[in-house]
Amino acid sequence: MIKIISPSFIVLASFVLSCATNAQTYEKVKTTDHWEAHKSRSGKGRFCFVGSEPIEKKGAYKRRDKTYVLVTHRPNDKKNKVDIFELVAGYTYKKDSGVTIKIGSQKFELFTSGGTAWAKTSKTDQALARAMKRGNTMTVAGTSSRGTKTLDTYSLKGFTAAYNAIGTNCEKK
Repeated sequence: MIKIISPSFIVLASFVLSCATNAQTYEKVKTTDHWEAHKSRSGKGRFCFVGSEPIEKKGAYKRRDKTYVLVTHRPNDKKNKVDIFELVAGYTYKKDSGVTIKIGSQKFELFTSGGTAWAKTSKTDQALARAMKRGNTMTVAGTSSRGTKTLDTYSLKGFTAAYNAIGTNCEKK
């Protein structure tokens, strides 16, 4: 089954609502071809993120929730965390499975927990962000808890502009 998704970015609203344990507000700072950049504040200070939905989703699934990728900056955390890569699959991953991301000739392996995948190290987070700035598309291969294999394609058009916007809005002060 192939499903083409237009970049509606309603998924970001879902993310914002799911993360809001208290009354946080999110301000959109940039919209590009397929990416949005937002900024906000939490108890630890400000943070910013870019997000996008896939432009194409493949897999023999009957039902799947929203899937999206985020890259977050949390400059006021003790470790000055930037380029935190997070992938929400829209389903629960198979236990002990990984996710493979391809951008051009580069390949990245992520670990999974529940319905989310992350890079194993901050160096991998940063390498992913660099590759995303240079690439045209990003493919994400994963396996659901029911054994369904999925392959999602994200456009990277506009990623760099959105990424630069969160860098400007979330500089460490």
